[in-house]
Amino acid sequence: MKVDIHKLNKAFENRVRLGIMSALIAGDQMDFNRLKELLDVTDGNLASHLKALEKENYVMVKKSFIGRKPNTKYHVTKEGKKAFRAHLDALESLIREQSARG
Repeated sequence: MKVDIHKLNKAFENRVRLGIMSALIAGDQMDFNRLKELLDVTDGNLASHLKALEKENYVMVKKSFIGRKPNTKYHVTKEGKKAFRAHLDALESLIREQSARG
C-alpha cells in the first residue's frame, strides 16, 4: 500500500521553518534575536525562512522600537496555525499507518 504524502505542507519541510513554527506556536510571539538564539541559526538563514513563512501568510511581523533600538517580533497567523496543525496531523497519520503495518 502506498503512503499518502500529499497532505504534508511543503512550507514546513525545512527544519528551520518547522522550528520557527513550533517556537512561535508554543511561545505565542517571539523577537528575532530570541528565535535566532533558540534555533541556533545565522541572521540571514533565519531572515530568509521567516520571509518564506510571511509570504505564505503563516507568520506576521510587528516592528517597533524599545527606546531607540528597533525590535522585530513575529507571531503565527490563524492561517498559519491551521496549516501547521494540518501538517502535524498528516505526519501523525503517516506514523500511525506505518506503525499499524509493522
